[in-house]
Amino acid sequence: MTADEAVALLRSTDSVGFGLITATPTTLFQALSRRTDWEDLTICGGLSLGSHDVFMHPNVHYKCQFLGGADRNYKAQGADVQFVPSFFRHYGIMMERLGIRVMMAAGSLPDANGNVSVSLYNGATLEECRRAGRDPNRLLIVEVSPHYPRTLALAGHSNSLHVDDIDALVYTEAMPAVLPNEAPTPEEIQIAAYASAFIKDGATLQTGIGAVPNAVAMNLANGAGGDYGVHSEMFTDGLLALIKAGKVTNQKKSINRGTSVITFAAGSREMYDFLHENESVGVAPVTYTNDPYVINQNHRMVCINSALEVDLLGQMAAESIGLRQFSGVGGHQDFIEGTSLSVEHVSLICLTATATVKGELKSRISSLLTPGAAVTSPRQLAGVIVTEYGAADLRAKTVRERAEALAAVAHPNFRDELLASARQMG
Repeated sequence: MTADEAVALLRSTDSVGFGLITATPTTLFQALSRRTDWEDLTICGGLSLGSHDVFMHPNVHYKCQFLGGADRNYKAQGADVQFVPSFFRHYGIMMERLGIRVMMAAGSLPDANGNVSVSLYNGATLEECRRAGRDPNRLLIVEVSPHYPRTLALAGHSNSLHVDDIDALVYTEAMPAVLPNEAPTPEEIQIAAYASAFIKDGATLQTGIGAVPNAVAMNLANGAGGDYGVHSEMFTDGLLALIKAGKVTNQKKSINRGTSVITFAAGSREMYDFLHENESVGVAPVTYTNDPYVINQNHRMVCINSALEVDLLGQMAAESIGLRQFSGVGGHQDFIEGTSLSVEHVSLICLTATATVKGELKSRISSLLTPGAAVTSPRQLAGVIVTEYGAADLRAKTVRERAEALAAVAHPNFRDELLASARQMG
């Protein structure tokens, strides 16, 4: 049926769930925006793409697990956007707990057996989609497009919905969102160089969202090392460059040997074309990819993530700036915890040493986190903190040694002040 016909199946008082980022059902959201009779509609998801009027309706309430640019924009314009702290791997459980009635997804065209690949996003909602489709009191609405790649499931897992479980199938010509790849700054290039020194040949890699993790992958693609493996919640253009450079073999991995393991992808059209029916990439649910026990089983696991702020205790704030919610928890702690379970693993937290706030230069290495900032990952999981001024390896260091190491990689203008704060704190 058409998107408008599918959306007409919703009640004026209802609830809708969707996946993150490239799982955004943009055609269905456009149809939701054309309806104006909402009395009490709850939308549950996060990192939505595009701009859709439905979120601005006075009777629509958005429970968001991870804020992206569009979500922050809705909130700034007065929409009812409420943040729900949650691990990425718990999103499906949260939707079940909230009793979401209608699930929406985006995917590829059905194959000859009636299977719709969920394409660029397995994430945490696949099982909840199935439950919705099989429950006569719920709805599963899926939009499909020939422009979405048909990705393949990791062995032992599932990456598709069967048409028999889908209540409304909407055929579209929607294009998956392409994310721009901006050239790294000189500071990011320097960070990537310092970080790469901790990545040995044969390491299994995870790269988080953001410019710096991508720059690290690009640096490795141009470097002398290789024989890497991939086990990452997100597949990025940096990882694609690493594969195209012949640096990824997945042969040193202890589990899933020969296969790059991911749960979602976001980036260029070239990347999406690469993923289409590619047997070397296995898509698995986030409950598997982000399980610290599974992460720990990988050979020489290295996770490359970012943060907004790190304090002298080693506490990492990656989702909020003071009381202002900026993004979400995601898989930050999962991968840092997974890499903490073996001495051969390493967690790299990469960030520029400063940020300019209202025209003033601020240190992102702080004596204590900005009041109100959420601790995304606690100090006991801190590994290596990398800025353009060097790398502070905090593993097995005392609180005093941590403060000294972190001050040493802060911007020179702030080092004396940070050390003075450390002494004042005892």
